Amino acid sequence: MADDAELLIAGGGLNGLALAIACAGAGLPTILADRQDLAATTAAAFDGRTSAIAYGSRLVLDGIGVWPEIAPEAEPIREIRVADDDSPLFLHYDHRDLAAGGLDPVPLGYIVENRVLRRALLAHAAALPELRLLSPCTVAEIAAGRDGAVAALGDGRSLRVRLVVAADGKESPLRHAAGIRVVEWRYDQIGIVTTVRHERPHGGVAVEHFLPAGPFAILPMTDDATQAPGRRARSSIVWTENAGLVPHLIAMPDADFTAELAARFGDFLGAVEPVGPRWTYPLALMQAERYAAPRLALLGEAAHVIHPIAGQGLNIGIRDVAALAELIVDARRLGLDIGDPMLLERYQRWRRADAMLLAAVTDGLNRLFSNTITPVRLVRDLGLAAVNRVPPLKRLLMRHAMGMLGDRPRLARGERL
Repeated sequence: MADDAELLIAGGGLNGLALAIACAGAGLPTILADRQDLAATTAAAFDGRTSAIAYGSRLVLDGIGVWPEIAPEAEPIREIRVADDDSPLFLHYDHRDLAAGGLDPVPLGYIVENRVLRRALLAHAAALPELRLLSPCTVAEIAAGRDGAVAALGDGRSLRVRLVVAADGKESPLRHAAGIRVVEWRYDQIGIVTTVRHERPHGGVAVEHFLPAGPFAILPMTDDATQAPGRRARSSIVWTENAGLVPHLIAMPDADFTAELAARFGDFLGAVEPVGPRWTYPLALMQAERYAAPRLALLGEAAHVIHPIAGQGLNIGIRDVAALAELIVDARRLGLDIGDPMLLERYQRWRRADAMLLAAVTDGLNRLFSNTITPVRLVRDLGLAAVNRVPPLKRLLMRHAMGMLGDRPRLARGERL
């Protein structure tokens, strides 16, 4: 039987779409299937979150051709300020400090609304002749063989492909069906996400303010051009709070909710008011024990979920995309099988260590900064201040946060596939 495509991607989220574009754009016949109507995922009501796009991830999105559509609605992060509750000690990253280390003073990253990312990815995907989009459509199961895999779709059809990629989220049905176990736990925290308007411009400064219940992040967004001057400045709020308190906060009248938010936000940007819906997301950590099975690779949250404390969740997935796309495209150019077990093992070795390290770091930071014991607070505050006073160490940490260290795929180095 002839293959229907070489690559089948189950899941049309941000990571799945990016991988489909990377591979189909390089000439690989690709099918992407998603259980939802993909056109509906660009609506403002679908997802109120923003994403922090590290500079290295921006290079990946540029390399697959979608960044030009995203850039006009991406707010550059020029500075990051990290503060611990009411302590006078802090950590301050400034993109201009990169020049002192002989680097270009590029933005540390960008804040982009998820709906903007989806819109750009879907528009680009629809224009690729080697990519077929099936939605709504589920991949019910796969049968792996020596020469390929047969994927059974929810509507009764079957597809013959060389490799299936599970990009179907943290509850991945394909991961469960493959018998891949996970290590996971839920935090006693929930993330509240909303957008606020404030009097003064943010200047491209992102703030991570650690409070006893968890981090309160203020992320700079592009101005709202529909508003009158003086009311255009916006930021996205990621407010981590004790899970038991969140239902009460979400149910508050607007005036009371605004007061609670403003008490945590502070007045450094003037008066603040929420605009738009309040969203809630349970927080968890999850790591798959394996990232691959016969004819199957896990991508993004199907493989790993981390705490949002450092805003790195999507960036890990984009690094998965860059690594897997490079291995797949290089194999195909050599006439090799893209579902070969050795290729999948290389992908797992390349990506699992990075994801596990970041999971450990974010989990450790959340536990450390949620601790109110006085000696612990003193040590961590002195640590922030010490890093702030050692420019070479600070630049190293900045480059790590930017996704500019380690064994980076070609796309993440600014090169083409």
